[in-house]
Amino acid sequence: MAHPTFTSPVADFLAELHRKFAAISDGKLADYIPELTKANPDWFGICLVTTDGHVYEVGDSRVPFTIQSISKPFVYGLALEDNTRQHVLTRAGVEPTGDAFNSISLDPETGRPRNPMINAGAISTTGMIAGKSLTTRWERIMEMFSLFAGRKLAIDDAVYRSEAETGHRNRAIGHLLRNFNILTEPPDAIVDLYFRQCSVAVTARDLGVMAATLANAGMNPLTGDRALRGEYVESVLGVMGTCGMYDFAGEWLYKVGIPAKSGVAGGIVAVLPGQLGIGLYSPLLDDHGNSIRGIRVCEELSRAFNLHLFNAPEAVGSAIRSHYTAAEYNSKRVRTEAETELLRQHGHRVHIYELQGNLSFIRCERVVRDIVANADAIDVLILDRRRVVALPEPSCRMLCELVKSFAVRGCPVLFTHNTPGGALRRTMKAKLGDRFEELFRCFDDDDLALEWSEDRIIASHGGNLEPVATQPADYEICAGLSAADIAVITPLLESRTAAAGERIIGIGEAARELFIIIRGRVSARLPVEDGPSRRLATFTGGMAFGELALIDGAPRSAEITADTDVELHVLSVENFERLKDVYPQIKIAILKNLTLLICRKLRKANRELIVRDQ
Repeated sequence: MAHPTFTSPVADFLAELHRKFAAISDGKLADYIPELTKANPDWFGICLVTTDGHVYEVGDSRVPFTIQSISKPFVYGLALEDNTRQHVLTRAGVEPTGDAFNSISLDPETGRPRNPMINAGAISTTGMIAGKSLTTRWERIMEMFSLFAGRKLAIDDAVYRSEAETGHRNRAIGHLLRNFNILTEPPDAIVDLYFRQCSVAVTARDLGVMAATLANAGMNPLTGDRALRGEYVESVLGVMGTCGMYDFAGEWLYKVGIPAKSGVAGGIVAVLPGQLGIGLYSPLLDDHGNSIRGIRVCEELSRAFNLHLFNAPEAVGSAIRSHYTAAEYNSKRVRTEAETELLRQHGHRVHIYELQGNLSFIRCERVVRDIVANADAIDVLILDRRRVVALPEPSCRMLCELVKSFAVRGCPVLFTHNTPGGALRRTMKAKLGDRFEELFRCFDDDDLALEWSEDRIIASHGGNLEPVATQPADYEICAGLSAADIAVITPLLESRTAAAGERIIGIGEAARELFIIIRGRVSARLPVEDGPSRRLATFTGGMAFGELALIDGAPRSAEITADTDVELHVLSVENFERLKDVYPQIKIAILKNLTLLICRKLRKANRELIVRDQ
């Protein structure tokens, strides 16, 4: 007997809303742009996207329509990135007007538009996009839209031509802006660029992803690409919240309480920071120029799921995902017994904090408070930002002060998984001045940061990190063997060298040899699709690799490459087997040592899995 398919309650609720409001026939199509009158009034699509990238969609969520005024907050965000808040504010204010979208709301003295969500403000914003030519500016706008949507978008030429042929009021606004020097170049070209941005074709699903990208502090939750720097998202959402729905903005904020923007083609984009984004499409509009069905859906969603921005939920979870030390979790650098013992004794002085989520001021304050409480136990601090989706400027300043206070104590702070050119780097550079290069230490991943920290701990406690040549008596596989036993083994070892960067073992190759390092360093790596290879282990003098050749002979499962010039001893399976009949006790001793090495690696892996998953 077949069982019914289980569906998500969220998907079910969206489907119910779609059925409920699809019957609405009130409203009318926008007709001041003739091409928009060709829309089917029955089209109705809903899409909800969470900040962890889950997509719910129902109805006509893949039907294309033009973005129209929904383009305004996204272009505003690009203008903020290209300029500064202070400069943008001189060209467009942030005060709601209570007027329609095409109102000529300019300051009577300065000519500055009241906000960037009305046409006058949006035209001014478009004029602030950087680029040596209009073509370059247009390409940058399209690239930004595509990053937000997670796919390459394109213009609807028919709508663009229709807008250009009938957009006389917008051209008049452009000339007024030029009169007040809000636009500093010929206005017709900027207005034409504005017509183009409004004519980009999107779907309700695209709007849902774009909204979720804003909710996710500017990072697209489906692609992982950053569309807008996190520090500017709050400014975009601010004007959406107060001005995004024009002369309906106050009632919208009162009833729905989610920053939103509408467009006269029938789209609505709504953003609940840190949680989700909503994209809607239904071309039937009310007297304010907003989608009737879209507004009803948002009202129901807000009420049903308690999404009102001012019904602030308690913080979910901690900004600290995990906290552990280098005594519990080590780098992939395989250490000698002496080094391992030093890390066992002193590794607890290296503290690793894995951070997560939106590191807002209050959440960052809690992180810093925890670190300060442990400060006396810390010699090296590692802050892992891999799962941090936003780091506002006040939090950056707080972390900068932490770095400076730890520097006074001679305690380095290491940051991993940093975004190039991000807010943290800019703040550190501004605040640390000449000491920026010295104090702002960044690593691509935790593993490299851990290795650096371990080296520091080992060196500070008398350990020797300089590479030394080893002899068979020093080899791990020869532990416990007598001088006579080693004299038997030595002639069976073949000498070999490899230059830095040379591959020693390839994945899938036949496993017929065990390698022991006399001098130098090698690393085992696993290729990763569309990214750098992942380090599995790094070996140095006296250590063996490829040991499974003597045990099961299965094809090689990792790639081994020389990090430096290396000298090696190689024990072939054939030479190893010669010991069986003449010196069986030596063979048994070597196998025992290999088994102990494998057990040690497994125990280390198990311990670290427990630490990272706790």
